[in-house]
Amino acid sequence: MSFLTLDLNLLRVFDAVMTEQNLTRAASRLAMTQPAVSNALKRLRDTLNDELLIRTAHGVKPTQHAEELWPVVRRALTDLETAITPETFDVSRAHTTFQMAMADATAALWLPGLVRTIERDAPQLNLRMVPLTTRDPRQMLLRGDVDLAVGFFPGVAAQLAGGQTTSASPIHHERLYTGEYVCVMHKNHPLANQVLTLDNYCASHHLLVSFSGRAHGLIDETLAAMGRERRILLTVNQFFTAGRVVASSDLLTVLPRHLIGATGMTEELVARELPFPTPAVHVDMLWHERDSRNPAHKWLRGHLSETAHEKFSLIDPEDED
Repeated sequence: MSFLTLDLNLLRVFDAVMTEQNLTRAASRLAMTQPAVSNALKRLRDTLNDELLIRTAHGVKPTQHAEELWPVVRRALTDLETAITPETFDVSRAHTTFQMAMADATAALWLPGLVRTIERDAPQLNLRMVPLTTRDPRQMLLRGDVDLAVGFFPGVAAQLAGGQTTSASPIHHERLYTGEYVCVMHKNHPLANQVLTLDNYCASHHLLVSFSGRAHGLIDETLAAMGRERRILLTVNQFFTAGRVVASSDLLTVLPRHLIGATGMTEELVARELPFPTPAVHVDMLWHERDSRNPAHKWLRGHLSETAHEKFSLIDPEDED
């Protein structure tokens, strides 16, 4: 193969399909028909003598050669786009709608300030909130169901930061801030004025916040490793509900300290250190490669990052991918 005879338009198609992991969405992105995209891929396969993308029940799966090639193609196309169309963006004139996935308490923490900024600086931007029902929202981003996900995604963040996914992963992430888990109870709870020990913690009844509805979480895994367990009397999928229930019962729950205020029950609740170590609560935002250079999307990410700098103690900025 000679590079001089390579149709560079084929690389644009390749980039779109790798980004979307789906021929139909790639065709829509490129304003092409799906047969035209398939034909372009066939020509590129013939040129490079590699299958590049293999059809599966869920879309397409890249070959190893495609995974190695895509970052180079993506970088080259990005540099070319920057040189030809320098970025100009006026947020006051931007007209777009963002779909975001967050837990209820996370949304309560972020949205008031974001709405004030939009009303002041970006009056034509709109937000649509989508329920967050998983600790791994990558499929939501891959399908285009949401433009941005914000929350505690320990498995995803570890894979992206540690390079455990393929080198051509289309999901990007940035750490916003780090918090800690605490035990939360109502202010008149029998344990509110005692030292919280492992024994009296395990002897109590508990409320679990679970997005998926599973009655087993990180705390239960931690206790199991110590040969202990707790009685989960109630499982809910909203932090606000958890705050209301705990404030009017003798149930204990575990919440990130920074989200207690978002329950709306701060005056009725107290927080105590857990009697065993737990991992830190890393709050990340995730987005898809397709939106990385979108000026409005960059503005949104920048606003969230700036707010995190103002409100929370950030950890190492190298946690951005």
